[in-house]
Amino acid sequence: MAATPPPFSRFEWMIAWRYLRARRAEGGVSVMTWISLIGITLAVFALVATLAVREGLRSDIVETMLGGNPHIEVHYRRDFSSGAPTDHLIRDYLPLQERLIGLENVVEAAPLVRSQVMGSYRGRNQPVDVYGITAQDLSVYPMISAPVASSGDFARFDEGVAIGATLARQLGVTVGDRFKLISPDGVRTAMGTSPRVSAYEVVYIFSSGQGFIDQSRLYMPLEEAQSFFNREGAVDQIDLRLVDPDQAEAMVVPVLDVSRGRAYTYTWQDRAGGMIRALKMQDNAIFIVLAILVLIAALNIVSGLIMLVKNKGRDIGILRTIGLSQGSVLRVFFICGAATGTAGTVLGILLGVIFAHNIAGVYSFVDWVTGSGVQDLEARGFFFPSAIVTAGDLAAAAALSLGLSWLITLFPARRAARMNPVEALRYE
Repeated sequence: MAATPPPFSRFEWMIAWRYLRARRAEGGVSVMTWISLIGITLAVFALVATLAVREGLRSDIVETMLGGNPHIEVHYRRDFSSGAPTDHLIRDYLPLQERLIGLENVVEAAPLVRSQVMGSYRGRNQPVDVYGITAQDLSVYPMISAPVASSGDFARFDEGVAIGATLARQLGVTVGDRFKLISPDGVRTAMGTSPRVSAYEVVYIFSSGQGFIDQSRLYMPLEEAQSFFNREGAVDQIDLRLVDPDQAEAMVVPVLDVSRGRAYTYTWQDRAGGMIRALKMQDNAIFIVLAILVLIAALNIVSGLIMLVKNKGRDIGILRTIGLSQGSVLRVFFICGAATGTAGTVLGILLGVIFAHNIAGVYSFVDWVTGSGVQDLEARGFFFPSAIVTAGDLAAAAALSLGLSWLITLFPARRAARMNPVEALRYE
């Protein structure tokens, strides 16, 4: 008794390949194959390209939010255990800074004095958000130390203050001018607390590209801020920057463990959690819409296979007559459809990766064709997202396309397998 051939034997692949490259005179099946292949390729390309731009947009937004802000803020609560409540200041900030820097994933721990004052120059007054920080710690914030535009010398930070470009314009100051900072929490006297007024030279003006930073923020040396705000030997908070900002939530417990006591944390995800969740919801909606596009493209495979089964009815009858089982016929036509879906998926992923790695050229081409002025828009504060391809996105796109194309191929393949050979050869 002859042995039953294993599934997906060589002869099944040979027959399927013969059908895939059928000539126009044999029913035009090759035309439908090409249409199906192009449809799957374009659908997967659109899916991969969109996911890449979406990931790039998220990365750019996070980078923008974190370019001038910490990943984790460490604060102290007031202590009421002794009866008289203590203040919120961190007085042991130097030992705490050393312990925090020793944590895995922490690359910077910056003690910070923070307060709000009034800035005044030649009759102009503006609210100012003051950050007291060392020059070394400030240099790790790229939006401040290496912004999109700046004037003055960052190396002179210890000699004056650095302010945002919009705030400087509102006050009317330029590099070299001296303007006043007025704090209501000044010198304590027998008559009460009198405002404290000090003049500082503007040594550096930065334009970070973020309106809320450029409009209100001022940086001054840490020791000067401690003196001006009555924080001698203390700071308001310690700002942490991590190797991986996405691990901020996971770092909360280790940070609290080494802080020993009244500490609590505030992460960038707490600050921007609503925006990140909104982006995630949009991502899911976009993926569903593009999945429908892939499904529509995959349906072309079904129409092509139905035509193939109809045109090859006589061949199916002969194959069944000479001994091919229903399973073998099913696998032949499954290979025809699955091969088209697989080839389209691979080509679509390759085109998507090429598109993502050349996104700057795509923007330049669109600018050249439409004359929309990409550079001019970027100068006005608009930004065009980068494209980042991740292994997870590629796996999701491949799984979706292959799953749909392979699944729907089963239906016409099953129809071919169940065809009665007698009926197929009745009129031959």
